[in-house]
Amino acid sequence: MQKNFIQQLHPMTKFFFALFVSAAVLIIPGYLFSFLVFPILLLIAAAAGIFKEFFGTVMKALLFLLIIVFLMQLFFYPGDHVIGQWGIFKWTEEGLNYGLTLTSRILAMGSAFILFFRLTEVRDFVKSLEDAGLPPMGAYVVLSTLQIIPEMRRHANTIMDAQKTRGVETEGSMLTRAKAFIPTLTPLILSSISSTEERAITLESRAFSAPTKKTSLHKLTKSTADRILPFVYIIILVGMVLWRILA
Repeated sequence: MQKNFIQQLHPMTKFFFALFVSAAVLIIPGYLFSFLVFPILLLIAAAAGIFKEFFGTVMKALLFLLIIVFLMQLFFYPGDHVIGQWGIFKWTEEGLNYGLTLTSRILAMGSAFILFFRLTEVRDFVKSLEDAGLPPMGAYVVLSTLQIIPEMRRHANTIMDAQKTRGVETEGSMLTRAKAFIPTLTPLILSSISSTEERAITLESRAFSAPTKKTSLHKLTKSTADRILPFVYIIILVGMVLWRILA
């Protein structure tokens, strides 16, 4: 499937955009701007054709965290202007404002990086870091870190399917699922160790640790937009900082 303009951008351009969003929501005070960022990210995801995947990932990854953070700040942030009470808990205007500010920034920053990883393949991002000067060993550490959770999830699903074929009950209540998950830990750990050893052997067979300049068949190119957009991000951030200083 042919990639659209947003997906064709260089990985570092998209990474800089995520950093730009994170810096912008920290510079601009209050929570209105930060909350406004999320609809903008939704529009970008829709233009890139990944609206459903992006929105679903944000809800699964951030919704519970945002609720907990907001309630903690609402009930326990110190303040003098009490606006409500529920039992022994009181919430203040200061706690409400700080809770909204904190959750809006978490939503904006987390959504920006979720969008980045939805738009960017891991291997492209790691290759862009290597092209930027990161040593191959460092690039491999980054790649392994980003892949370890999805890989262990795939291993766990494979083991659970194997247990299901043997008649082990893996669906039902939370207690039933917990009982089914515990026996998967040993084969999951052993398979992860085995996979690590196989990967190390594969890397050494390809002279990964040889003290020579490495070459790669995977190449990344930069377009005119990739060269211009980082400077646009910097100019906007400088303008925001000056506005905060002079306002």
